[in-house]
Amino acid sequence: MIPLDRQSAQPLADQIETGLAGLIERRQLPPGARLPSIRALATQLAVSPNTVVLAYDRLASAGRIESRGTAGYFVCETPALERDESWLEAGDALEGVWLAQQANDQRPGVLLASSGALPPSWLEDAIPAAAVQRGLARSSAGMASRCPPQGLPELRERIALLLRGQGLPVDAGRLMTCYGGTHAIDLICRSFLRAGDTVLVEDPGYFLMFDRLRQQGVQPIAIRRRPDGLDLAQLEAACREHRPRLLFLQPALHSPTGWSSSPANLHRLLVLARQHGLLIAEDDVHGHFHPGQPSRMAALAGLEGVIYYSSFCKVLSPALRMGYIAAEPALLKPLLRAKICSVLSSAALNEYVLLEALMAGRLRKHLDRLQRRLQQARLQCSRLLEQAGLQLDHPAEGGLFLWASVPEDVDVDELVQDAWRNKILLVPGATFSAIKTPDPHIRFNVAFSQQARLGDYLRSRLGALSGAKGVLQRVAQR
Repeated sequence: MIPLDRQSAQPLADQIETGLAGLIERRQLPPGARLPSIRALATQLAVSPNTVVLAYDRLASAGRIESRGTAGYFVCETPALERDESWLEAGDALEGVWLAQQANDQRPGVLLASSGALPPSWLEDAIPAAAVQRGLARSSAGMASRCPPQGLPELRERIALLLRGQGLPVDAGRLMTCYGGTHAIDLICRSFLRAGDTVLVEDPGYFLMFDRLRQQGVQPIAIRRRPDGLDLAQLEAACREHRPRLLFLQPALHSPTGWSSSPANLHRLLVLARQHGLLIAEDDVHGHFHPGQPSRMAALAGLEGVIYYSSFCKVLSPALRMGYIAAEPALLKPLLRAKICSVLSSAALNEYVLLEALMAGRLRKHLDRLQRRLQQARLQCSRLLEQAGLQLDHPAEGGLFLWASVPEDVDVDELVQDAWRNKILLVPGATFSAIKTPDPHIRFNVAFSQQARLGDYLRSRLGALSGAKGVLQRVAQR
């Protein structure tokens, strides 16, 4: 009935499932047909009954067959639902939430030139499949394991060890796990902000954070971000005028520009924050990509008045969705309460797997490889963008991003829209502005943007847009 290849690496249950599904699709087993009993098919194929049970259970789960009690298994009268390839859009085209969705949907044929993440192929070896089994084996309860809301103590100890190596005065008691940087932002908003508060944010900055603040009824006050850090004069004026509750800050390899704050800028900022009672939320999700040891506000402040958060999602595994928050107990307690109320705890399996990955000692070598690969990609991407006619604005010393501006006679919004029609995702500078300031920049992810396809498109399209605008200007002057 079903040929089995016992030399194949494919499990026998999978082969039986595939074989029966094929017979159903070809109508050799029509709707309503009765399948052999589990024992009969097992005898016929010379396999164990459990192997047949597994295949039948999968077919039933897929809606191809159904169990009718003691009568046995039958092919479903109604065909299984076809796979729905349509996509539900989270927002209007080219707005922040929509752009974030495209980068994570990874739709076929789309070049994610402005993505905020690494290509999956760059992370294939970061956490071996065997680490999942070894991680799970660490818990005596297996898949019934529960995770403490603050995070596994052993994992928090390992993360604290990493942070102390970066100069942050952290122990396991000052750490809490979370589902990444965006989750950390959500917990900070829930814990420390109320409708009507004002919050200082970098401009440009993280566009999903701006949306989250507005959901809370909080007013974001944009502070200009410069290559060496925040515009301190503007920040001081904003503190005097608005009395903000909090500042969101990304000192190391800032997104979208890739810039890192200077020690002098951060020292002066720390003085101003203490003068005005300003709580600082430090985003360090890109710090792992820095080729050196960047200055971090949490280290300068000794964690006083600073909530520090980072993530392993970008550098190790987006599948695990693991991040962490460090703060003094008085600040960490409300964050822990917010986590319990919103998601209760993290996934124990994810935490055990991450613990296994950190204990195996692979992280440092993996980061070194990533940084070398990123450096090569930056050089290639820089040449490609400059040859296409874009200007790089203060290229950073490392990380994922290049912040490049289009020529003056090119409409950046028109370029971005046309790129999407050609299945190239570009994110314009205005998307990263809390006040939607017009901006000629585009964020380029060097890992994706080194592809010749992007260079060919930009050279062709920028030339066409520039030429068309020049013609219109000459006509208008006549």
